[in-house]
Amino acid sequence: MDLDDIWRTIDAERSSLAELLEDLSPAEWAAPSLCDAWRVGDVAVHLTQAHMGIREALVGAVRARGSFDRMIRDAALCAAPLSPGECARRLRAMVGSRRTAPFIKPTEPLIDVLVHGQDTTVPLGRERPVPPVPAAVAARRAWDMGFPFHARRRLAGLRLVATDGDLVLGEGAPVEGTIGDLLLLVTGRTATVDRLSGVGASRLAAARGHRDGSPRSPA
Repeated sequence: MDLDDIWRTIDAERSSLAELLEDLSPAEWAAPSLCDAWRVGDVAVHLTQAHMGIREALVGAVRARGSFDRMIRDAALCAAPLSPGECARRLRAMVGSRRTAPFIKPTEPLIDVLVHGQDTTVPLGRERPVPPVPAAVAARRAWDMGFPFHARRRLAGLRLVATDGDLVLGEGAPVEGTIGDLLLLVTGRTATVDRLSGVGASRLAAARGHRDGSPRSPA
């Protein structure tokens, strides 16, 4: 994928997420997401903050005493409450924009929209297709970037192999699954590990519905 393809995918995902949010019931909005201590509505608010400016980021970092997870948590959970409709409106307002938060590449917003879409729908039992090619780009970026996912360290000794596309990450005992499920694994989610197969799958954490690493941030 070239840069334009990445942004087109981000736009499409933000548009469809806006439609999803408007369709959620109050019970679904308040339901737990795949991120520990985050409700579905909290993840939705987090998605609307993708255009955070450098001043906001610096102030948040100072207040959080340099903790990335705490900064992300405070930005979403301590913000003024937003309705599903307002979150949807803000997501649609981002469509067509090429703005990012400070110090990040466009592949990070791609990771956000793909993974957080699953963070909200998997626990609700809703189907949300993951486009394999963009998800492979996101998985490779999450694998390579280290912080905040630390995928290479967490999944050392495993070889992740996609069953629906061209994606192979790591070396060792094989773990096979769709690119969407491998993306969730690389970013620390274990809710769909039962859909993975291979010798290495038995070595994965069994704490379904939560993410490894920091329990505070949906990053």
